[in-house]
Amino acid sequence: MPFYEIRHIDPLSQAQQDPLAEALTTLHSEKFTTPRLFVNVGFVDQSKVNTYVAGKPRKGNSIAANVRVGPSRTQKDWDQLCEEVVAAWQKIVPEAELRGLFILGSLTAGWEAGFTMPSAGQDVQWLKDNWQAFEEKAKAGDEDFADMLVEIKQRGLQQQANGK
Repeated sequence: MPFYEIRHIDPLSQAQQDPLAEALTTLHSEKFTTPRLFVNVGFVDQSKVNTYVAGKPRKGNSIAANVRVGPSRTQKDWDQLCEEVVAAWQKIVPEAELRGLFILGSLTAGWEAGFTMPSAGQDVQWLKDNWQAFEEKAKAGDEDFADMLVEIKQRGLQQQANGK
């Protein structure tokens, strides 16, 4: 449901991209009730893109995340997520500065993997409402949905009263 776009001017190897994608997926899915299957991460080479800061040409690595916002997700949640994302970058790509991280609460609606997205904080009810369809996809051989069902059971998401 969220989409993290890593805009990099420094080359990132596959050995860096893979753990960055994993870290962002884990951080978002553990902070909120979003199943891992619905956390998206993309990488964009910005080295040849003209970017300006204060009206002057500047180059820098940054991350922009389009997320769902709602009353269940506080400013403190977002600030903590920022700190955790920056720490993950510094651990995985210590030689390159992360110049900016922008959490954009602009994800109003969406459709992913055959399902419309729930509002922020409504993940648990959405999981319950779509459980049968998720099981059907898993039984039909969709490995992503099979993995998601295991994750949801392990995390106990169906038993929660509401999501975050």
